[in-house]
Amino acid sequence: MIMPSGQVSLDETDKTILRLLQANGRVSNAEVARQVGLSAPATHARVKRLEENGVVRQYSTLLNREAIGYDMVCFINVSLQLHQFEAIERFKELMQDMPEVLECYHITGEFDYLLKAVFRNRDELQEFVVNKLTPIPSMARINTSLALIEIKATQQLAIR
Repeated sequence: MIMPSGQVSLDETDKTILRLLQANGRVSNAEVARQVGLSAPATHARVKRLEENGVVRQYSTLLNREAIGYDMVCFINVSLQLHQFEAIERFKELMQDMPEVLECYHITGEFDYLLKAVFRNRDELQEFVVNKLTPIPSMARINTSLALIEIKATQQLAIR
């Protein structure tokens, strides 16, 4: 059930299903059913409801970025000169079309946006900053930080 706040009401079985799916998106419906103690059709119906209510947004495969050559993780702070609707919408559209950008957040504080991006080397980073970010209309400031070591990276939410 979706509550007025937009949050979905979850019982303990739903939470267990979500934990299992987060740990292994390829887990079979039969295995989930076995672990939660429901029939396969009842479990499938719950998973479909979670998908339809937007709790389960998508299924994907997480790749080892370093194994395929993406050794650089960068956090890029961006400020825009103009905070007009058109400039903001254009920036958001451009971010959607940049495959280097894994995450983009509109933030509070000194900068307007925080990007998480990956690159194979410094040349790719330079190409991105100089030829993709800098020419964006209303670009004011770019500040890039390189991650030295990844200490924790997860996509799993704590289901309580």
